[in-house]
Amino acid sequence: MNETFILTAVRNRAISSHRGGEDAHEFTAASVRWAPLQPGSTLPGVEGSLLLLGVILLAGLGTGALFVISFLAYLQRRSMRYLLITVAVSALFLRSIIGIGTVLGYVPMPAHHLIEHSLDFIIAALILYAVLRSRPSHLGLDHEDTP
Repeated sequence: MNETFILTAVRNRAISSHRGGEDAHEFTAASVRWAPLQPGSTLPGVEGSLLLLGVILLAGLGTGALFVISFLAYLQRRSMRYLLITVAVSALFLRSIIGIGTVLGYVPMPAHHLIEHSLDFIIAALILYAVLRSRPSHLGLDHEDTP
C-alpha cells in the first residue's frame, strides 16, 4: 500500500503544576510527527496561490529580461567572464520557472527545494569564479580568455 505522509505539528494538552502557595504554572508541549494524509485531502502548500504566482511571474519577467541582456552582452564581447555571468543569470531565470511549476502543482516541494538550492549554489559559484577570473594578471593586463 502506497500511503502519503505529511509532517504535522501537534499541540499537546496543557500541563498544570502547583507549588505550595505559588500560582499555577501552565506548560504546553508540542510535538512534530509524520501523519498519514487522509484520502481526498490536499497538501497544504503554495499550490494555487495567486499572489505568489504573480510575484514569481514578475520575477520571471525581470530575470528573463536580464538573461536576454546578458546573452546579448556575451555575443558582443565573447569572453569567458560574460559567458559565466550569462549562465548564472540563466540559472536565476530557471529558478523562476521552477517556482511557477511549484505554484501550479507540476513540481513537488521536495524537488523544488533540491533544484532551487542547487541553483543557488551554482549561481554563487559561477559569479565568484567570474570575479576571480577578472583579476589582473601579474603583468597588469586583464585575464580575459575566450571560451
